[in-house]
Amino acid sequence: MPLNVPILLTWLRILTIPLVIGVFYVPDVWLSSWHQNLLATSLFIAAAITDWLDGYLARRLNQTSAFGAFLDPVADKLMIAAALIVLVWLQRVDAIIAVAISRPMMTTAMIASTR
Repeated sequence: MPLNVPILLTWLRILTIPLVIGVFYVPDVWLSSWHQNLLATSLFIAAAITDWLDGYLARRLNQTSAFGAFLDPVADKLMIAAALIVLVWLQRVDAIIAVAISRPMMTTAMIASTR
């Protein structure tokens, strides 16, 4: 497994997932609901920026690899799935909407894994 800056950013994005979920387990005494939403959204946006940045750096520094090409979309799908689960759990999105959004994502992942 090659280890370079773009892959480290992708791993960082994967490690951010428990933080996004964990924000909603912080007691309301420590963080109000509004601040929980703000912090989780900020973490999600930071993850989205690192998604762009790791691709940019991989191409710019000529550090593309098969492992990075595999890991990057996996990290994306994990982050989106976690966000959808939290939104359903908070009753901000109906489960049927989450299934409708995640179905093409999972189909793409299954097709990609057979190549």
